[in-house]
Amino acid sequence: MDRGGSGQFPAAGRAVYAISVAADLAGIGVQTLRLYEQHGLIAPERSAGGTRRYSGDDLTRLGRITTLTGQGINLAAVARILELEDAIAVLTAERDQLRAQARRR
Repeated sequence: MDRGGSGQFPAAGRAVYAISVAADLAGIGVQTLRLYEQHGLIAPERSAGGTRRYSGDDLTRLGRITTLTGQGINLAAVARILELEDAIAVLTAERDQLRAQARRR
């Protein structure tokens, strides 16, 4: 699957999917998707008219949320897990950048 935007799929960060399409691709209902948004688990972009638009990155996050809730984890705990995973990703990127800088010296 090409997620770089050069093939038949849009770039992972490009918000193009309507709520019904995103829900279908994630295997959840539209109301469930709205519930996740209300709990701050997902934050879709909005069009000029206010329509929700989801990206490939959002779909990946929805997959993670679905996996966690499928394991019986409540939404408050899912929010905390996602928050920690996001922090780990930022720290990992910073570490890698520092290592690359150190190698160039």
